[in-house]
Amino acid sequence: MLAWLESLSWITDPVVIARQFMAGLANGMLLFLVASGLSLILGLTRIINFAHGSLFMLGAYAAFSAVGSNANTWPRFAAMLIVSAFAVAAFGIAFELLILRRIYRSPQAFQLLVTFSLVLICGDAVRLIWGNAEHAVSELPTQLEGYIQPFGVTFPVYRLFLVGAGMAVCAGLWALLYRTRWGILVRAATVDRDMLRALGVNVGNLFTAVFALGAGLAGLAGGLAAPIVSIGPGLHAQVLTDAFVVVAIGGMGSFPGSFAGALLIGQANAFGILILPQMAIVLPFALMTVVLVLRPRGLFGGRE
Repeated sequence: MLAWLESLSWITDPVVIARQFMAGLANGMLLFLVASGLSLILGLTRIINFAHGSLFMLGAYAAFSAVGSNANTWPRFAAMLIVSAFAVAAFGIAFELLILRRIYRSPQAFQLLVTFSLVLICGDAVRLIWGNAEHAVSELPTQLEGYIQPFGVTFPVYRLFLVGAGMAVCAGLWALLYRTRWGILVRAATVDRDMLRALGVNVGNLFTAVFALGAGLAGLAGGLAAPIVSIGPGLHAQVLTDAFVVVAIGGMGSFPGSFAGALLIGQANAFGILILPQMAIVLPFALMTVVLVLRPRGLFGGRE
């Protein structure tokens, strides 16, 4: 007990707190990009897409394929992100049109098996194409490398860029979902898609567009993560777990819920390693349990 209390000495160190907060914020922004797409897909189609983490992994591999390990100029860096987002969005469109569209009315257990099979297929595919070795995008534009020290807190420039990029995408998604007719239709479909279909809206095309958007966001997150993670066949596992936790906390189909949940999980992961190092991996699940006990539909989830 005494040793554990001594390990909490960082509580009085504002530099450590600020550093962990910023790290949690950067990771939370990446997680938001993945979880927001998953939440939209789940809220609209009611399909639990186990393959969503694989889309993140494919985005990272697409980024590596676009530039190799060298993204040291802004054109190469931009190309890396564009390729990762659009390549995975195109893959998502193909998967939705060829596979998912045929099983929307199938039993949920069958839908789970189909999406889980895609996880296995993607895992074997990346091994065949890129091998078992881990890859990384190790060179970035000069402006994104190194560290800054605001108020004595040493923080990587690239992670600060991730925070800004995540905020920019968040603002764009908010404008798309709440300030456009298309966004109104998407939010209406998450509430009552049958009524929307009765009003003459092509719900099938809406499903495809939302799946493409969700896949593209996951691919973009993979591209942004490529310089800070090891790109390997198992990259999808932890991301998928955290994304489902975020959706459960925030509420199915809720954009504000995805944002709030991602930030909470980001901070739980960042500070959990300091508070309870041996149990840090379970803290997000403990947080999810508490939220669901108090609000079974999540923080921002509405009634079915």
